[in-house]
Amino acid sequence: MFLKKLLIYLADDDETDRMLFLEAFNNSISEIEVVSFDNGVTLMDNLLNETKPLPHAIYLDLNMPLMNGIECLNDIKNEIKLQDIPIFIYSSTIDSSMSDELQKQGANLYLVKPNSFDKLVSILSKSLDYLQGYLKKEIVHDEFIIDD
Repeated sequence: MFLKKLLIYLADDDETDRMLFLEAFNNSISEIEVVSFDNGVTLMDNLLNETKPLPHAIYLDLNMPLMNGIECLNDIKNEIKLQDIPIFIYSSTIDSSMSDELQKQGANLYLVKPNSFDKLVSILSKSLDYLQGYLKKEIVHDEFIIDD
């Protein structure tokens, strides 16, 4: 699928959700390293640390304390060295006005958290398909919201 090992950053304040995402990613692709953060402040500190590698993509929970997904998205898109990293926002609910705003602010995808592990694997697989096209500059995905 991918020519090199992927580095994914995942920011979510819910430890159970982080563990489910890690397991689902591992079911989707073997060549992946996921670094997880429990809040947006720690994520941003890591992204701005010159000694840390930049990820191929960032998955952001929309609702986090300290710094939510929208605030992270804005900060990422305002940093020149981070602007081209694909950002996938996810939440358990869908709000069309919110998704429109996130897309305008530069998010690449909006993922709706499903209620089953198999559906989570499916949604993450779809986002990785998008990422593969993005990295190859062959984006053919025209949907912003992925809901299984």
